[in-house]
Amino acid sequence: MLLPLLRIAFVALLVGIAIFSISFFVESKDTASMILVPLGIIAFGSVVLFTDMREKQKQITTISAIYFGLLLGLLLGYLFSLVLEPLLKDAFDRPQLVGLGRVLITVICCYVTISTLLQTKDEFRFIIPYVEFSKQVKGGKSLVLDTSVIIDGRIADVCDTRLIDTTLIVPRFVLQELQAIADSSDKLKRNRGRRGLDILKRLQSNPKLDLQLHDGNVAELRTGERIRVDERLVIFAKALNARVVTNDFNLNKVAQLQGVDVINLNEIANALKTVAIPGEAMQVRVVKAGDQIGQGVGYLDDGTMVVIEQGRNLIGQEVLIVVTSVLQTPAGRMIFGRPDQRTSGSHTPYPGGTATPTGGAPGDSKMGGPPVDPKPGTGPHEPLKGGDGKK
Repeated sequence: MLLPLLRIAFVALLVGIAIFSISFFVESKDTASMILVPLGIIAFGSVVLFTDMREKQKQITTISAIYFGLLLGLLLGYLFSLVLEPLLKDAFDRPQLVGLGRVLITVICCYVTISTLLQTKDEFRFIIPYVEFSKQVKGGKSLVLDTSVIIDGRIADVCDTRLIDTTLIVPRFVLQELQAIADSSDKLKRNRGRRGLDILKRLQSNPKLDLQLHDGNVAELRTGERIRVDERLVIFAKALNARVVTNDFNLNKVAQLQGVDVINLNEIANALKTVAIPGEAMQVRVVKAGDQIGQGVGYLDDGTMVVIEQGRNLIGQEVLIVVTSVLQTPAGRMIFGRPDQRTSGSHTPYPGGTATPTGGAPGDSKMGGPPVDPKPGTGPHEPLKGGDGKK
């Protein structure tokens, strides 16, 4: 709210100065100056205002380097011009050339100081040891994106929900790694790299996000050694006091050991998956056999794996199962269940061998009913002749 008020006040003062400047040329009746001077003032102020509104991503280190470099340059230029003024008077007879020499010395000093501070702005805190600028961010710490999370693409969908309201930072070395993957001779890697670049373009074009491409030049990384991207990412996030967003398990552990906050996208996805309670019934399609004998495996809509006891003979069918247990692992959630021994309509247990599910023959385990032993003395898991319960 303060920034729009400041701009309105600046425009009002600009117009007032332009109108006031007309009074200087009223007595002399200089019509050309009465028109050109106010227009020049308004044009100059408009350029300043347009530049300020266009450059939204300003860094306090760059701005402070320019300001302090300018002040230091003016001070040094004034001192040097005082010292060199006798030499300039001896070299030049005309006072105009002496003044021009003083201006030239001041301009050179300003250029040297501003250029030096811009090139060393990351170490600017050593020049001013008792002054520290704290960066203001929305919603908390900034988020540094890893290469893996950009290629994964789910971060773009999360950002579309407006859940993230803080600044997203992509270091330059992460962008270079994406370009290297996109230029790889391996077709799979090349497709992954191009997908990452497309996701990055999508994030950049999202008006709801504040995405910054950072040069990645921090003092902690200027060691002259070749450091892996993961290690550079952790050092970079620690230097900026930011958090790392990744789905790499190893990077997650390394960052936590070095005291860097990490947001694992896989953990967020697991936290948002459907909660299954033991004893709850759910409909699952069995798609393949499990690792153990008799097991079938299915998947929910969110990708959660469901292991079904005695479900191998139900592959390719939609079955109603009862959840027996839920296993939560760092890689995801697994649900264990068994086929529901009730009819799908009434959900009333039928006695073994006395009732038959609708549309099925006795002993047809595909319909959810228990196998019926046609002969006395046969085991309960013995396959039936003519039924679909064969192994």
